Parts: sequence; structure tokens; C-alpha cells
Amino acid sequence: MCSSFIQVDVVIPTQTKYLDLIGSIGERIAKELDDFSGDREALAYQLNLVLTEATVNAIKHACDDDPKNCVRITIHLQENELNIKVYDHGQGFDLETVPSPDFEHPEESGMGLFFIRSLMDSVTYSRQDEYNVLEIIKTLK
Repeated sequence: MCSSFIQVDVVIPTQTKYLDLIGSIGERIAKELDDFSGDREALAYQLNLVLTEATVNAIKHACDDDPKNCVRITIHLQENELNIKVYDHGQGFDLETVPSPDFEHPEESGMGLFFIRSLMDSVTYSRQDEYNVLEIIKTLK
């Protein structure tokens, strides 16, 4: 069990040039966890991928190209639960209606959510005040 406490709060403009930064934050957190007995390299890869995909989706699909919009990412680790939230100001969507990707005829659309759902333990999407919030939870052992 991880007995660490970490809280990171990042706000970035809706520009994809910040994706490497967001992914690398996830990697560093995984590599620096105290008392984590799992595969740190695998967790680092997963967090990089999940954070990058969630952020690119918020930028690409939810921000309507308004330069004043920002994406906020919070990462909260307490005990053995890693909680990631991605906030955006866009129109939102229904998480339950996003189809699984067609691997016979792969397209770019839908792959990010597929990876996030496959690698994490819980994925929810809701509207809170003026934000859409994608909440991603990973239980660490």
C-alpha cells in the first residue's frame, strides 16, 4: 500500500504543446511513490498515456477553439488511491454513449477513452458548476 500524499493542480492553455508536460508529471509521480511495490515503469507509462489522452480530448473536443479557455488537471494521491480530474469548459458528452473503437477498421476517434477505461479502475464524467469533469481513479497496491 502507498502511504504517500501528493496533490498536483495544473492549468494549461488549450494548446497541445503542453501534452508532454502533463504526461511527464504522471510519469514522475509513478516513479517517486513511497511504498509502491508494483511495476513503476508500467505505472509511469500508464499515467503518461492516460493524462495525455484525457488532456488532448479536453483540448480537442471540449474547448470550441476559444483561446481564453483552459484545461485544469488535478492529481490527488492519498493512501492507495490515485484520483485524476480533468476539467474543461466545453459542451460535454455522454460517456456511456461513446462506442468502443472498431479494431477491424481503426480510426483515431474513441481510442483515448478506450485506453483510459482499460488502464484505470474507474472513469466517470459529469458536469459540476461551469465545468465538465472527467474523473479517473486508479487503485495502487
